[in-house]
Amino acid sequence: MTDTPKVSFVIPVYNEEAILETSIASLVAATRERGAPFEIIIAENGSRDRTVEIAKELESRFPEVKYFSCDQPNYGRALKQGIHKARGELVICEEIDLCDTGFHRRAIEILDSGRADMVIGSKALGQSRDNRPLYRRAGTRTINGLLRISLGFKGTDTHGLKAFRRAALLPIIEKCIVEKDLFTSEMVIRAERDKVRIVEIPIELHEKRPPSIGLARRVPKVLKDLGRLVLIIRFNRKA
Repeated sequence: MTDTPKVSFVIPVYNEEAILETSIASLVAATRERGAPFEIIIAENGSRDRTVEIAKELESRFPEVKYFSCDQPNYGRALKQGIHKARGELVICEEIDLCDTGFHRRAIEILDSGRADMVIGSKALGQSRDNRPLYRRAGTRTINGLLRISLGFKGTDTHGLKAFRRAALLPIIEKCIVEKDLFTSEMVIRAERDKVRIVEIPIELHEKRPPSIGLARRVPKVLKDLGRLVLIIRFNRKA
């Protein structure tokens, strides 16, 4: 690409050989229809299947697509590095199993209007339609409840889709310490505490496949990182 993109999509991926090609191809086609220059950054992290091979093929096939690799499965690190690599004025943090073009359109309209510097597509707003299994919906509400109790989070979702002005969020992202699953939670909570203008909008959620890492494996790491966040943010201590 020669044009500077207006929008950078950053998409962490881990063992996504089954849906990577079709998801990216559909996203490219839908975004091209809007006319504004864009880029898609595939942030591969520690995959053991054909994800890297497919990402390379997509990069050669579509001029808007780039990929890079982290050396370990680490969602937060991959996302953070992707945001640093992004060239767009606006950044959309997407999930490969969603690629919600309706959210993209609404979020960009809000950011362009000047109403907000960050838009969160919340799974937990009353108007949202979360079609995931019950245990997944319960997990979202549990972690958001813990964040409200322990860190004073005032929103409804820190793990929803996100769009933001890169210049407004970069100083906050530089402060973020935890990685993996709670990176986005720290980013949203720090943005909230720094008075970044945040708007939540409802989304309709249909996942294309089960989570690549099971909930039971994630819970101990999430609780450990939550404890770190409490020490870092609430008590201003290193952890």
